Amino acid sequence: MRSTKKYKIDNPSDFKIKMLQWAQQFEEVTWLDSNEYTHAYSSYSAILAVDAFTLINTDYINGFDKLKEYQEKTRDWIFGYISYDLKNDVEDLVSNNVDTLDFPDLYFFQPKKILLLSEDILEVRYLRMVDDEMDEDVDLIHSFSSSIHISNEEGPCGKTKISLRITKDVYKEKVEQMLAHIHRGDIYEANFCQEFFAENSCIAPLETYVHLNQISKPPFATFLRMNQKYLLSASPERYLKKEGNKIISQPIKGTAKRSFIEEEDNKLISTLKNDPKERSENIMIVDLVRNDLSKTAIKGSVKVEELCKVYSFRQVHQMISTVVSEIDAETSPVDVIKKSFPMGSMTGAPKISAMRIIENLEESKRGLYSGALGYFTPDGDFDFNVVIRSILYNEEKQYISYTVGGAITAKSDPDKEYEECLIKAKAMREVLEGI
Repeated sequence: MRSTKKYKIDNPSDFKIKMLQWAQQFEEVTWLDSNEYTHAYSSYSAILAVDAFTLINTDYINGFDKLKEYQEKTRDWIFGYISYDLKNDVEDLVSNNVDTLDFPDLYFFQPKKILLLSEDILEVRYLRMVDDEMDEDVDLIHSFSSSIHISNEEGPCGKTKISLRITKDVYKEKVEQMLAHIHRGDIYEANFCQEFFAENSCIAPLETYVHLNQISKPPFATFLRMNQKYLLSASPERYLKKEGNKIISQPIKGTAKRSFIEEEDNKLISTLKNDPKERSENIMIVDLVRNDLSKTAIKGSVKVEELCKVYSFRQVHQMISTVVSEIDAETSPVDVIKKSFPMGSMTGAPKISAMRIIENLEESKRGLYSGALGYFTPDGDFDFNVVIRSILYNEEKQYISYTVGGAITAKSDPDKEYEECLIKAKAMREVLEGI
């Protein structure tokens, strides 16, 4: 059981920075920030969960069954992630590529302390064992600075030097192989990803996250800490949300750069909106999502609320669709995720064939990248993002990684696909290398 108390916050933007700094004392932290992005199906301005009372940390084998048991047993707020490699739990698939990050395949924790910010109201929900600390903690948060200094100086490990897992020429060769699969009819579309990394390097996780978030200001930003492992994410994409018996999926397919010149920026929006390749990419994934949601939906309840709508973010314009369904009250929330995992926007179509081809052509194990991070509420609602535009950091191994990818279709041009990857990687590279 949890005790709940509400507080009026005078300056929510400053308070969010203070909450993040206060959270650094804990070894288990999940921070979710909407950056005041008022899109359809918005929930909280920000959520902070810290200090594990219980947790689950496991590989992919029977991963969804273990998560289901944990979710049903706790019947409480739980926060965590499902890595891409839980595809191996859902289908007869493997993940044999290089994994230098060494993150668990599945991780969730039941926090002792949860802070929910909705505009200027802070709702604090503490387990009874620590509820006497509520007022003291809120006072302590107020005492922190409202800014975090982002240093341009080299850290203790020197300048971060980014390496490529595959070169541009090899990337283009692999895209050609992907196109050969498409022309043969093995697949219609596949999301092909490449890793950028730095070895023997260290970063200040909080500063790095704040810098990344300032550049991008996405609606699904995340700071995750698991002891010495970190996720610093500027994700713009929702994977799946449950509100009562309603399920919402908002896949992204279609990307264009932004311009500082308004007229030029509007032209880029128009071009993206009417680009036949980008629209076909998006529509293919919408069809796949509709099929995935139908596996748990009440018959006839799957609907497309938005198709190929262009949304603008600080770094890029994105084409987003919204697909919804209704489920029976008896349907397990974990089963809804399991039946649609991994998300179609990060795999391709047909999904299983695409995942097999992806595994053969990619060089790195995806792990948490292109998985999903979020939370379950005590009544079984949930909200999960897609882990993209993210920096992953293993402090103990001094290894930093970010991965980017794009959808390959019959109309793809290898050079343009590589350019799109660089656009998506721009914010991460700027934060890490200071360029």
